[in-house]
Amino acid sequence: MNLEQLQYIVEVAKSGSLTMAAQKSHITLSAISQSISLLEQELGVTLFTRSRGQSAAPTAEGKVIIEKATDILMKVNELKEEANQFNHTLSGELRIATIPGPTHLLVETVARFKKDFPNVRIEIFEKGPKEIIETILSNKMDIGLMVMDEDFLPKSNDLVFAKVLEGKMVVAVNKESPLSTEKSITPEMLIKETLVLYEDDIILNFMDKNIAKYGEADVLFATNNTFAIENAVEEGIAVTIGLDFSFQKNQRNNPNLITIDLKTRDNKPIPYGWVRHKSKPSSQIAKTFINRLTLDI
Repeated sequence: MNLEQLQYIVEVAKSGSLTMAAQKSHITLSAISQSISLLEQELGVTLFTRSRGQSAAPTAEGKVIIEKATDILMKVNELKEEANQFNHTLSGELRIATIPGPTHLLVETVARFKKDFPNVRIEIFEKGPKEIIETILSNKMDIGLMVMDEDFLPKSNDLVFAKVLEGKMVVAVNKESPLSTEKSITPEMLIKETLVLYEDDIILNFMDKNIAKYGEADVLFATNNTFAIENAVEEGIAVTIGLDFSFQKNQRNNPNLITIDLKTRDNKPIPYGWVRHKSKPSSQIAKTFINRLTLDI
């Protein structure tokens, strides 16, 4: 028995075809068929039910063996990555999906991480919470960074979540706004103002649950362009709402913008953190990045 044989049976189980598995493994059909037959002889069990057209379906015994083989291959991959870490040769790719507002929280961590591990290719994609979950479940992303709102977290055994920090919903206004002297703003006060909103499920859901019952909000526009929102607030044309940590960079760079607590009955702390696929083991790259991000934030 060898690792290649385990890789072959896992690939056949995924594709349901000896021909497709052979193509993906870059070997001949006869070679993969012979290799699996030898493994079956060694184990004393039939792993697949073969049919015409070279299709193959796992037997009951085969499913058990293939599951164990998958676990072994995952452990081997983890072992290789651990070795890379010890040798300071961490390499590969890291795909991160994040909600747009707190993207600035990643910048310093990404910069330091890239300096220490130049052979790691990092890609960051801004997405909404639902799309982040979808891409994690489909293995298109390695890590998702999002608000852990119960309205957007699916009840799935395939996902693992962990909180990094907590935030709260606030109102951002121009420093010359009459609201700027207020210690907090109520929904009744907010609906009297012209609003610009970030086109985001979390923001829109918050408006529906906490503001709409007090009256119809005067929304000038909703957009996913943060610069347009910032400009509208800076010019005193409108006010906006968002999570407090989303405005941290804006306030440092723009003294004309200030944030004020939004006082609602249900404005409880909102956790922000990472999500990954449970059945897909975290790569050493992802583990290292998450550890650094948690320390930095």
